[in-house]
Amino acid sequence: MDYSEAQTGFRQQPKVRMRNQAIDTAMDPSQLFEDTSTGARSGGYRGQETAGAGYPTQALLSEPMSNLAMAYGSSLASQGKEMVDKNLDRFIPISKLKYYFAVDTVYVGKKLGLLVFPYMHQNWEVSYQQDTPVAPRFDINAPDLYIPAMAFITYILVAGLALGTQNRFTPEILGMQASSALVWLIIEVLATLLSLYLVTVNTDLTTIDLIAFSGYKYVGMIVGVVSGLLFGRTGYYLMLLWCCASIFVFMIRTLRLKILSEAAAEGVLVRGTKNQLRMYLTMAIAAAQPVFMYWLTFHLVR
Repeated sequence: MDYSEAQTGFRQQPKVRMRNQAIDTAMDPSQLFEDTSTGARSGGYRGQETAGAGYPTQALLSEPMSNLAMAYGSSLASQGKEMVDKNLDRFIPISKLKYYFAVDTVYVGKKLGLLVFPYMHQNWEVSYQQDTPVAPRFDINAPDLYIPAMAFITYILVAGLALGTQNRFTPEILGMQASSALVWLIIEVLATLLSLYLVTVNTDLTTIDLIAFSGYKYVGMIVGVVSGLLFGRTGYYLMLLWCCASIFVFMIRTLRLKILSEAAAEGVLVRGTKNQLRMYLTMAIAAAQPVFMYWLTFHLVR
């Protein structure tokens, strides 16, 4: 009995081997090992489906919370942006600054030519469209901040070059040169604003306009210093004298339409103490430009 059971079990082993041999014969003869990737892959997919069976319920619970958090975060971001824009516009009018940088290559070329040679220009009035001045790239008479900003940076670089050719360059001296030029610009603008307030001039000139007009003198300063580097002190004085006269004419013809608005509208100067003060103020602002041009450049050329 025991022997027959053992013999029966002993006979079942060749059957198992025969199955394995049948499977092995169905395989590719060149394949050394059995490919179990199909079974593992199908088993993995079934495991993933079983593990993700509870995901829809979690998604239904988490989606409203995530949508609420996103809406709350976006509302906070929009409110913060509005607060920053309102507080920033009180000190720095960003929207107005975009107008002063709306320039192109054609405008920059024509404006530089006007600053160096303003004697043949006839029409100095700023063009308007529906009570709003057009962008500087459409009107050469419109003030901009691109040329003053680039001219200021170029002036600092040219000053460093001039100091380097004289073996006097140090980072501290270049920093003092930049800071002194900036301080004098601020003093000039503040003095002009105070003068306009004391004379009680009703004008559409803004602080940014005054910064733009005061910054145009750096173009003549660059021309004078570069001429001094190339041709010595004689070339410096000749070119600086020309640029000083040009900026004086440019400021007189530009500001007279802003400060002497009443007289300019009538075409003649109206006699009176108030208009005389306006005329003197216009000439004083224009005459201050050559003084600053010489003061900030004479020590750079030897």
